[in-house]
Amino acid sequence: MLDTELRTMIDEVKDGRMDRRGFVQRMLAFGLTAPMATQLLAIGGVAMAQSPAPYKPTKRGGGGPLKLLWWQGATLLNPHFATGTKDQDGSRLFYEPLASWDGDGNLNPILAAEIPSIKNGGLAADAKSVTWKIKPGVKWHDGKPLTADDLVFTWEYSSDPATAAVSKGVYGDIKVEKVDDLTVRVLFKAPTPFWANAFVGAYGCILPKHLFAEYKGAKSREAPNNLKPIGTGPYKFVEFKPGDVVRGEINMDYHMPNRPHFDTVEMKGGGDAVSAARAVIQTGEYDFAWNMQVEDEVLLRLEKGGKGKTSYAVGGDIEFIMINFTDPNTEVDGERSSMKTKHPILSDAKVRKALSLLVDREAVQKVIYGRAGRITANYLNGPAQYVSKNTSWEFSIEKANKLLDEAGWKLGADGVREKDGKKLKLVYQTSINGPRQKTQAIVKQACQKAGIDVELKSVVASVFFSSDVANPDTYSKFYADLEMFQIPMTQPDPALHMRRYLSKNVATKENKWQGQNFPRWVNKEFDAAIEQAEGEIDPIKRASLYIKANDIMWQDTMVIPVMHRLKVEATSNSLRPVLSGWSNETDNIQDWYREATG
Repeated sequence: MLDTELRTMIDEVKDGRMDRRGFVQRMLAFGLTAPMATQLLAIGGVAMAQSPAPYKPTKRGGGGPLKLLWWQGATLLNPHFATGTKDQDGSRLFYEPLASWDGDGNLNPILAAEIPSIKNGGLAADAKSVTWKIKPGVKWHDGKPLTADDLVFTWEYSSDPATAAVSKGVYGDIKVEKVDDLTVRVLFKAPTPFWANAFVGAYGCILPKHLFAEYKGAKSREAPNNLKPIGTGPYKFVEFKPGDVVRGEINMDYHMPNRPHFDTVEMKGGGDAVSAARAVIQTGEYDFAWNMQVEDEVLLRLEKGGKGKTSYAVGGDIEFIMINFTDPNTEVDGERSSMKTKHPILSDAKVRKALSLLVDREAVQKVIYGRAGRITANYLNGPAQYVSKNTSWEFSIEKANKLLDEAGWKLGADGVREKDGKKLKLVYQTSINGPRQKTQAIVKQACQKAGIDVELKSVVASVFFSSDVANPDTYSKFYADLEMFQIPMTQPDPALHMRRYLSKNVATKENKWQGQNFPRWVNKEFDAAIEQAEGEIDPIKRASLYIKANDIMWQDTMVIPVMHRLKVEATSNSLRPVLSGWSNETDNIQDWYREATG
């Protein structure tokens, strides 16, 4: 490893762009031991990290209100219809999975009595099944007991194509059987190395059978509890105004001792990231604000003498530009961006490559993201063993122009390229917030110098990330040529993050645009690599397959990675949230508390 690269990583730890765990993981990938990596940090002037403080409250409740700001307001509260993190996070206040991921990427039991292992008999030696034991005595908010029947039902509900659940990819290829009232067995068709998928994390939340049984399949969207959740979580539902506010109150029968700490919770939606940062860091009006996609210089200014701070968590989240492989302007059988069409411009690989060369990542990092971003050419950016070293990125207007010339796009008198009488014009959309609008401007300026006319479109976040099947401006419908957003990596394994681009997961009218392959990209080599990886038990071979899949995405320029984003949140000085780079922000909200100050 070059000394300059090592020094750069140590500097990243010093200024908060990389956590100590991420540094150690990188060193392990280079063949160093964990103690040696720790010693390198000490030599580089990084203070020894203190162990996280244990959970302090000694009783349930008494913490007063917890006021949260999600500047993209939740639009529904069924986790299996949640296309965006805002809906997942809102749902998670009330619903729970069997387990979630902690800050170190380890499984943390929630509704599970224990984490399955070979030792306790939960994991089959052939990797074809996992047995989960449910914690006894857990009650739904209406007082009925949680049982194995609810887990079996959640599997049936989510795997039914007519339900059109976004979690179908998780549950569609497995079978769940009841062993006894508090035990289920998840069966896989083939050896499955990453078994902690179903009933874990964002799509792992369990639904009450007695409330949703009548609404499985075609009637799924009619369920009253899509908007009025009754779960097992630390807070009970009080009020929901879609796009505006979610309110809950303490669950006094919660199954974990001394939890939750807060008496009420309010998740306020709407506004923008800058005003949310100000409301926490500067004025102290709120305790926590999600996803501080705010220019770093603004956050640094707010932190001076404010009432709060920014908190960082390293995971695999990626901010990127997605390319539409279908035609967003031609309607076939009542559907635009139909798989029965091909994009008239972006189907050309040279045009896609030219666009990648026109993204000035260094400028985006320097001007916008600062501490919160790392430049990358990869879609898959963690954990370390899955990160490809075969890719590269470059910013070159000259090379982009050359590629467009080779593709037959000639410069017109108006400065815009054309071919066969068609202008090289593209619509580039994203959700409204400062960093994304500034990134759009940087890309548009470079594109102009290459003869590409880019129309910028910005959609209100609550609309852009909505699962409303009637709305034409959602990111899943993708009625544009390019669109930019972030994909959070909600578990320390690439399975969910990468399988979204399988050919079978294309978003279509037929599946109510719940498929997660929004670019409508089809690549048999990618499909084969992913499907092989999902059944590969050897960890080294499995990692190489995911690296191969990432490299196929890069070679075909099916997306343009812009920034490996750290999770950046705003917290009050007294709040002690439990955050992880590998999970949603509210996944461990039962452990949040407020430190006494004074």
